[in-house]
Amino acid sequence: MTNVTVEWLHSIEALQDVPADQLQWLIDNSECHILQPGEALYEPGAQQTGTHILVSGTIRLTQIQNNEKRELLILEPKNIGGYLPFSRGYTSSVLGEVLETAEVMTLPISKIQDLIRQHFELTQALVHVMTTRVREYTSFLRQSEKMMALGKLSAGLAHELNNPAAAVVRGALTLKKHLQLEPVTFKKVMSIRMEPEDVDVVRDKLFEILEQHKTTPPLTLMQRSEKEDELIDWLDNNDVENAAELAENFTEFGFTTADLDKFRERINKNISPVFNWINDNLVIEKIVADIEEASRRIGTLVGSVKMFTHMDQGYDKQLTDIHDGLRNTLTILHYKLRKANIEVVQEFDTTLPPIRALIGELNQVWTNIIDNAIDAMEVNKKGKLEIKTERDRDCLKVIIKDNGPGIPENILTRIYDPFFTTKEPGKGTGLGLDIVSQIVRQHKGYLKAESKPGETKFIISLPING
Repeated sequence: MTNVTVEWLHSIEALQDVPADQLQWLIDNSECHILQPGEALYEPGAQQTGTHILVSGTIRLTQIQNNEKRELLILEPKNIGGYLPFSRGYTSSVLGEVLETAEVMTLPISKIQDLIRQHFELTQALVHVMTTRVREYTSFLRQSEKMMALGKLSAGLAHELNNPAAAVVRGALTLKKHLQLEPVTFKKVMSIRMEPEDVDVVRDKLFEILEQHKTTPPLTLMQRSEKEDELIDWLDNNDVENAAELAENFTEFGFTTADLDKFRERINKNISPVFNWINDNLVIEKIVADIEEASRRIGTLVGSVKMFTHMDQGYDKQLTDIHDGLRNTLTILHYKLRKANIEVVQEFDTTLPPIRALIGELNQVWTNIIDNAIDAMEVNKKGKLEIKTERDRDCLKVIIKDNGPGIPENILTRIYDPFFTTKEPGKGTGLGLDIVSQIVRQHKGYLKAESKPGETKFIISLPING
């Protein structure tokens, strides 16, 4: 290793305060490797071979996410990596591919114990490198976890918003085409000579039926079919044009043959044009109602997103109804719940008082736990998610239960460990429940998980006056 001297090692910031004799020991006990482009210094799942110092060249670190390579970092000369003193990372979790011919100085893992026993300052410096690396990697993975969660939410929201948005566009086009046909009906109506009081009666009766329709329970398929047949017979017997179309719309809006008799008393021989004019108004009413419902759905989703992310709010604890966050989270995850064929049961104690909390942080808790429950129930192709709230003395308790396969006992004790995950590569980072645990502790609450085959339950308890 002609390129590596004590002076060169002292130029590395992490080693600048290490005594020269300890750095000379490091040189004397290390091995030199030359790696060509395309070779790997690190491979996922492979045993660490020692502490590596990159002398020259460049190495790209990548991680597999969603079955694709994701670049994490480009290592340049003077980077220290690999196995470090007191680390529990005996295997690599990333791929380190050589981009430019690299010279690597490696202290074999078999020499680490000698290092710890004999060279305190060098050990201390390398431990500091390890803690810095863990902190930076944790920060990166936390951000990655948030981005993955955001990706899941955005995909679901895009699908949820697409349906009502398409309904609005479809309704607007249908309304436009329908209005283009209005002049024909208008011409026929204008040819009618009716007394003003008769016009008032027709108008008032129409509005009366429309108002009653708002509170009328929907018909069964059999009832609807019978009503349509009755109306078609009546309309045909009275020589009304478009009888089938009119019967379908009249049935939907709750018209009866008795209502048609009332109209006939006032309009006599003008039945066909007046009834077709009424039908045109019903069609417009229906289209506008569909557009209104789709627009309301979009507004609800946007409102839920705003509340979920806690936009336009500060970062201090605020009084909040815990149920608002739970409902908004279910709205955000509605697409995923429906796709997984999951029934949601809400048992909320709405008499519970508001609590002081970081609203956006708590929404992360509900999202991570519910999202994990959905993933767990996927194997059954269906599931049941139960969410219950209740008071527990000075605390508010939220219980989230699923009927998935359950968490094995040997895994249950590790679910809050950072980076521990049972999900396939790219589907999870193992930080979701770690984040949940930290947020609950931040609110001075407690988190407990219970599981058995066919049932997993997370219990979150938060102080009311926290």
